[in-house]
Amino acid sequence: MIAIVVPYYKLDFFDSLLDSLAQQTNKNFKVYIGDDASKQNPAIILDKYRQQFDFDYHRFDENLGGISLVAQWNRCIALTSDEPWIMVLGDDDYLHPQTIESFYEQLPAIEKTAQVVRFATYKMNHQGQKTSEIFTHPKIENAVDSYFKGNRSSLSEYIFKKEQVQKIGFKELPLAWFSDWLAVLEFSNFGNLYTINESPAGIRISEVSISGSQHYTGPKTEAAFQFYKYLLEQKKSRFTPRQIVLLLSQMSRTYIYNKKKVTYFVKISELYFRNLAFRNYFKFLKLIFKNFLKKF
Repeated sequence: MIAIVVPYYKLDFFDSLLDSLAQQTNKNFKVYIGDDASKQNPAIILDKYRQQFDFDYHRFDENLGGISLVAQWNRCIALTSDEPWIMVLGDDDYLHPQTIESFYEQLPAIEKTAQVVRFATYKMNHQGQKTSEIFTHPKIENAVDSYFKGNRSSLSEYIFKKEQVQKIGFKELPLAWFSDWLAVLEFSNFGNLYTINESPAGIRISEVSISGSQHYTGPKTEAAFQFYKYLLEQKKSRFTPRQIVLLLSQMSRTYIYNKKKVTYFVKISELYFRNLAFRNYFKFLKLIFKNFLKKF
């Protein structure tokens, strides 16, 4: 079976998510809902779906997501039983009716090739209307290659082998920004992703979501900095020399966007020198100087 974990906090789109679970053509899954001490009681909505699929609801006494989303994910995951596969869904996203069915249909091929399964996705707005094309991927793709293609990513589009989640764990980053990409890379052992394009998931981008809000620029920049720092310091052997230069370039932007962070500049400079990327370092300095001149 699949454990579907829902860290719950917002009621706004919760009914829509549960409806998508009730619509599944294959009900061979169990849902674990972890209420992050929300002020919005979901009891009436939960009663509506009590006979439609198997779920456990647990309310935590202390709000943890406001301090650490990853810690909230982890304690919700701890509610699960012995299911070998796990999916962590946002309380505002939406699954295609054949998501679970298509997973089981392709499970023999999945188990031969990957420990991370990815679904095609599309963006949707507050009203649930599609606002993007459907983002599809190759059936089998290396996780590192997928990252460098600039593919968008959301935690809700993945099913992970549970033993990988328990062994490696989600890494703590501000707002859990980039924690999903880091999980995809690590849980796959920087190896294959298996994609199911036939049943795309809807990822909601709204003003009440972290992705859609403009109020979290600082924490998102900090999360990006920590993400690149971790990869370059702890996982460097997983990347080619060209990919290391690309990571350094991406990390450099965190300082360009926040020049008050002198610590960013020091660490980025250190990593450029440690990787002997002197030409690219001078490009970084040139960009800083160019941005400085724009002020005059």
